[in-house]
Amino acid sequence: MSTGIIIALCILVLIAYLFDITASKTRIPAVILLLLLGYAVKVVALTLDLPLPPLDPILPVLGTIGLILIVLEGALELQLDRTKFPFIRKSMLLALLPILGLSFTIAGAFYYFDECSFKDALSSAIPFAVISSAIAIPSARTLDKENRSFVTYESSFSDIFGVILFNFVTENDHIGTGTWGQFIWQILLILVISFVATLLLALFMNNIRHHIKFAPIIVIIILIYFVSKVYHLPALIFILLFGLFLENIDELQDYKFFKKFHPERFSTEVHKFKELTGEFAFLVRASFFILFGFLLERSEILNHATIAWAIGITATIFLFRGIFLKLFRLPLKPLVFMAPRGLITILLFLSIPASKQIAIANKSLVIQVIILCALVMMIGLMKNSNNETEHQTP
Repeated sequence: MSTGIIIALCILVLIAYLFDITASKTRIPAVILLLLLGYAVKVVALTLDLPLPPLDPILPVLGTIGLILIVLEGALELQLDRTKFPFIRKSMLLALLPILGLSFTIAGAFYYFDECSFKDALSSAIPFAVISSAIAIPSARTLDKENRSFVTYESSFSDIFGVILFNFVTENDHIGTGTWGQFIWQILLILVISFVATLLLALFMNNIRHHIKFAPIIVIIILIYFVSKVYHLPALIFILLFGLFLENIDELQDYKFFKKFHPERFSTEVHKFKELTGEFAFLVRASFFILFGFLLERSEILNHATIAWAIGITATIFLFRGIFLKLFRLPLKPLVFMAPRGLITILLFLSIPASKQIAIANKSLVIQVIILCALVMMIGLMKNSNNETEHQTP
């Protein structure tokens, strides 16, 4: 049995890799194919009457580790200099403002049609408002450099802002002056922790000559994240700052302290670390979506009671996106299509306390919105690719 499981897992990873390398050609988001693959494995397992252990508890763990690695992978792609600050500020605002607008708009609809408190409605609405960097960043590989950088910044910031807002709403029964004071204190504390931990980890990476050093760094990063989570600190800020520091250490070499890192030599280590992080992120991301597809029920995908809600939420997502892109004078195509929902949506949905869950926002609705957003992105990227081909044809 164990041999069969190992063979099956190896085949699934290889199929996921095939999906990943062909995504730029087919324009089909890998998330759709991975979900279908997971569901197909379930059908085969049920047909063969194979005994399977309960897999539901693994999903949140995989999702959280995947989120950490994906945000870190994205941060390691972001190069900073003073000329990019306006660009970064714009991407931050375009990550934050739609989250706030969508969260309160969708929460208002939940509150109106469901017998629930507005706070519970808001807890269920936030997962739908967050762009999934796990899908957006890999899908942006087909875009030009500027649009790819924008999607990476925006989706990474969207994950961070979404998690911070979600935790703020779900972890505070009453929101008042004291709550805001505590929130500001948590932000300041994580910034201090990020500064100290980033320097220590960077020094460790630069000075350790043992042949194994990147795996312990990733483990320490995950450890810091989960310990911070215990104390309700927004730990994704640390992940983002750590990745930005590693990728942009050469921008600080004019300062005497940072010369100790020997930026020329350090950049080689960062490149190796970036490659390893990408490999880990791929494995965890693929495993997460395959497992989620495995746990899907056909009745959840084809739930007629939620399809109207799913279409309405999806339309609202892209309407808000188009409006904000216009307000910030950014090109609608192809950016308007780059608003997928995925890992972060699932992860936040699974994190909603049972006492705060509402009937409308169920698993079926989450699945349908994810699939619809992925289909819109797929169609948009295909049309964009066709337009570029036509322009290039003499």
